[in-house]
Amino acid sequence: MTGWRTHKGKMLGLPVANIDTDQLIPARFMSVRRGEGYGSYLMHDMRRDKTGALRADFPLNVHPKASVILAGRNFGSGSSREAAVYALVDAGIRAVIAPGFGDIFASNAVNNSLLPAKIDEESYAALDAALSKGPQEVTIDIDARSLTLGTLQVGFALDDSWATKLINGWDDIDLTRNHDAAITAFKHIRSQTAAWAWPAAAD
Repeated sequence: MTGWRTHKGKMLGLPVANIDTDQLIPARFMSVRRGEGYGSYLMHDMRRDKTGALRADFPLNVHPKASVILAGRNFGSGSSREAAVYALVDAGIRAVIAPGFGDIFASNAVNNSLLPAKIDEESYAALDAALSKGPQEVTIDIDARSLTLGTLQVGFALDDSWATKLINGWDDIDLTRNHDAAITAFKHIRSQTAAWAWPAAAD
C-alpha cells in the first residue's frame, strides 16, 4: 500500500447516521474476487432505486469523483467485513470524516490506507453546513490531525499508531516488523536469562 500524509480532494456530505457494513457492500457481492474491484458495489442499494437504476439525487452518483466523505455518526457499524473498506477504497475514497465509527471498520480502514477521522459534533455541524450547497475542496493533514475547508479548520482524533500506519502504508504485520530489531534483541536476552523457558535442543 502507498502511504500518505496529506490529501487534497472534494468532500461531499452524506448526512446519514448508522451506515453499516451491509449498506456499504451488501452481502450478496461478497463472492466477487478482490481483483475485480469492489468500487461499483459501494452503497449499492442506497444508490439505486427499485429498478436498479442509479438515483439522480444520491450524492455519490452526482459527484463520483469525490474522495472524502462527511458521514453521520456510527459509520461502518455492523459486521466485521473488510470488503466494506475495499468498496470505499476501490471507489476512490481516501478518507471518511464522522463523529464516530464502528471499531472493527475503523481498524480495517487504517490497514487499507483509508483514514477514519473522528470529529466532535460541533465540528460535524460546521462541516455539514459548509457542504450544504455541494462538495467543496478539502485538505487533510494527518501529521497535524486537521482538515481545512475554505476558512474552516477542524481537528480530528487519530491514534498515533494508526497515523504511523497511514503515513507509511503499513498494516498490522508491517507495524510489527518495524520493531524487528527490538524483538530480536529481546529474544536473545530472554534466551540467556530464562533458558528454562526454551525448548530443549533435539538430540
